[in-house]
Amino acid sequence: MTAGIYLGWHLPLIAKARYRLQAQAFWEMIVFLINGLVFITIGLQLPEILRQLTGESWAHLIGIGAAVSAIVILVRIAWLFPAAWLPRLLSRKLRQRDPMPSWQELAVVAWSGMRGVVSLAAAFALPFTLSNSVPFPGRGYILYLTFCVILATLVLQGLTLPLLIRKLGVTSDGLNDEEERNARFQANRAALELIERLASECEVPRDVAQRLEAEYRERIQELQRCASAGDPSGEVATPHYRRLQHEALKIERQTIIRLRNEQVINDEALRRIQRDLDLAEARLTGD
Repeated sequence: MTAGIYLGWHLPLIAKARYRLQAQAFWEMIVFLINGLVFITIGLQLPEILRQLTGESWAHLIGIGAAVSAIVILVRIAWLFPAAWLPRLLSRKLRQRDPMPSWQELAVVAWSGMRGVVSLAAAFALPFTLSNSVPFPGRGYILYLTFCVILATLVLQGLTLPLLIRKLGVTSDGLNDEEERNARFQANRAALELIERLASECEVPRDVAQRLEAEYRERIQELQRCASAGDPSGEVATPHYRRLQHEALKIERQTIIRLRNEQVINDEALRRIQRDLDLAEARLTGD
């Protein structure tokens, strides 16, 4: 855990750009595969667990599964509201630093308690037998109820969460996006100041510095336009700029594919140019 915390904090300084681009795609795929494997395991294990509970009627199993699932959902709702409000009622400093959330916002958070991989892993961690070789009491029940809670929260809460958000009128405050836009502005401003300093010291050709200065000034101007427009989504470019840039990137892709089809360039050149275009689009959209 210590190594993970250390790497998570220092990796932006240690890793190179090529590694970060590849690692992000790699780990997204690994997480997707693991999640898929876990839910396949649920489907494979459930028939065996139900066979262990053959002495119980279906009505009893469905009833107890529904009851436990309802208790899990209601307990989260019951503790979340006082846990969010009481500390702020008792501490004025906390209220000033982090204002009191509305009941609509808390309702969305309370309804977002979907269970999944962690709950299943905790249930499967139970041993089959105790130290005296006696079967672990109630293991089949625990696994069955875990499956019920996962199913109820993923299906009921997961499918109804978007509807709840719309009904309560909860919208994003745009704080994270605004922080990202401010960080982009400061980073571009620092880069522009460095280019201007190096150009004034005659360490780089003036024409090269002017081209880079124009690029960074354009980025800064787009960020300022988005901020002055009051855009809460944290976009890094105005809609007209994004639409025009998307069209330009689209025609670039069509052109290099045509050149590949006409055997003017080979597949390796096509992939290199496509990668640059993909990175340009990702930077434009903030993905």
